[in-house]
Amino acid sequence: MDLIELLRFVGGALRGQRLRSFLSALGVAIGVTAVILLTSLGEGTREYIVGQFTQFGTSIVGINPGKVKTVGIPGVLGGTTHKLTIDDAEALRRIPEVVEVVPGALGQARVEGGGRGRSVFVQGVGWEASKAFRLRVAQGSFLPKMDPNRRGSYAVLGSRLSRELFDDASPLGKRVRIGGYTFLVIGMMEAKGQMMGFDLDDTVYIPVATAMDLFDVDELNEIDLVATSSDVILEVVAGIRAMLMERHRGEEDFTITTQTEMLDTFGKIIGMITIAVSGIAGVSLLVGAMGIFTIMWISVHERTNEIGLLRALGVQQGTVQGLFLLESVLLAVAGGAIGLIAGFALIGLGRAAVPGLPLSTPPAAVAAALAMCLVVGVVSGVAPARRAAQLDPVEALRTE
Repeated sequence: MDLIELLRFVGGALRGQRLRSFLSALGVAIGVTAVILLTSLGEGTREYIVGQFTQFGTSIVGINPGKVKTVGIPGVLGGTTHKLTIDDAEALRRIPEVVEVVPGALGQARVEGGGRGRSVFVQGVGWEASKAFRLRVAQGSFLPKMDPNRRGSYAVLGSRLSRELFDDASPLGKRVRIGGYTFLVIGMMEAKGQMMGFDLDDTVYIPVATAMDLFDVDELNEIDLVATSSDVILEVVAGIRAMLMERHRGEEDFTITTQTEMLDTFGKIIGMITIAVSGIAGVSLLVGAMGIFTIMWISVHERTNEIGLLRALGVQQGTVQGLFLLESVLLAVAGGAIGLIAGFALIGLGRAAVPGLPLSTPPAAVAAALAMCLVVGVVSGVAPARRAAQLDPVEALRTE
């Protein structure tokens, strides 16, 4: 028997038991669908997180007060808190390969303007923040270049906050009150969207020294540095550590965080979750394999007379074994194809129902799913195929 005859014979056998064949393939299809959906969700989440962190660049280093040795927010959930000052930030400018330094003081206050008011996050930053974080100004300008220790009554509004206060009118030259202080609006930012749930458009930027007065604090929440490239991050981190320890009496009472470390941490977490849920989905494939094995074993028993006739006509044992093995593989591959189609269809529906849903199917997952189907087909069909090939032709023909 050549390949075409083998396929014709197997196809006839599968069509003769349509419902049984469909149910056998269905178990594999469910498993493949689950694998595609879960890996797509995991990969989409990973890409979303990477996009959130890299939208500001890939060479930013953050410094927070307090030394944290376990997971947590520096100075809040662990470690002791020590002050980071504007003078610390200015000293860090002397580190080679550092191009921008942004001292930051963050708080929440009520912003009033245009007869309206609302409570938003107020970011006290240095004049380099727009360049360091790749923030674009839609109207006017960002905070002017000035001594970070100097107080200034300038404000730059986020796009959403500007619309909330002044509708579609230009906010430039208008006055707003923030926590009892009056500020002159000199700019409005372009829409930036959200980062990890923080709305970058619903905020206001003011000089860092003014923010420290506003919130009645004498320390910074964070200092951000931008290196010339991501290749020199390790050297910059070493320079930061040496500089601040010298200024802090030899104590490492601060936490340095790089984007690479954050992305590596998130990547490991997402990877472990993806592997775990994919393993759970793989149970469906195991169930599908058992289903095919059971059906093929029953099929061999029901078709004993047919097998005897084939052997009597001169069909070799290897060919008989190949027939049943091919039948098992076709069932698994058909189930895999159905699963892929269903998986991509559900991904499309998910994107249509929830725009922005982080779903991205890695090609490796598709290849792995197809490979798993072949493995399932071969493993499930080996034993029944061998049993069929080892039947005695005479005894098989006598079977009713």
